[in-house]
Amino acid sequence: MTTSDFNKFLRPHVAEFIGTFVLVFAGCAAITVGKLSPEGVALTFALVIATMVYTFGHISGGQFNPAVSIGLAAGGHQSWVRAGTFIVAQCLGAIAGAVALRLAIGSTIAGVTNPAGSVSTGEALAMEAVFTFVLVIVVTAIATDPRAPREAAALAIGGAIALGGLAAGPISGASLNPARSLGPALVVGDFTNLWIYIVAPIVGGVAAALAYRYIRGGEQAAA
Repeated sequence: MTTSDFNKFLRPHVAEFIGTFVLVFAGCAAITVGKLSPEGVALTFALVIATMVYTFGHISGGQFNPAVSIGLAAGGHQSWVRAGTFIVAQCLGAIAGAVALRLAIGSTIAGVTNPAGSVSTGEALAMEAVFTFVLVIVVTAIATDPRAPREAAALAIGGAIALGGLAAGPISGASLNPARSLGPALVVGDFTNLWIYIVAPIVGGVAAALAYRYIRGGEQAAA
């Protein structure tokens, strides 16, 4: 592999690393400071994603989420190898974001995703899967269908994140992203419910990609 080929390979992975880093650092900072309402936290995550999609969408696709990467691969829109290498970059970015936040504030960070006290495991799994389904079906439509309005892509994706945060946040924490949950869990050392936030988003993401592939079919835009 030449230097040019290596750089061509590396650049989108660096974009995924940075985007996920910012997501975890800013989003978990919003939780840690403790001065924002749940609505404010949901808006923070939505703004981060919208901003990073605008910034890096043309370089890496602005995935920043293993559930999105796996969903796109399951739908046949990118190779499984690319999905795998993107997931590594995303997880490293999430861990780096959590570590950087811990170093910046000098104390234990918040942001570990756990179901609310009265919420069962099944309910948390359902909320994470359903709202990841919503997120990934939006991403899949915008990223893979030429009929979709690309100009507002970041706003649509950010809106899906905000919707999940507002509706599912008080119930399951609304991670919708295995990497976003992994970073804080590693830094804090709390893995109690991490499996929920790995399994449910992947299931929802794959279901969304397959559902949109069926819905889209072979239709073309109307004349």
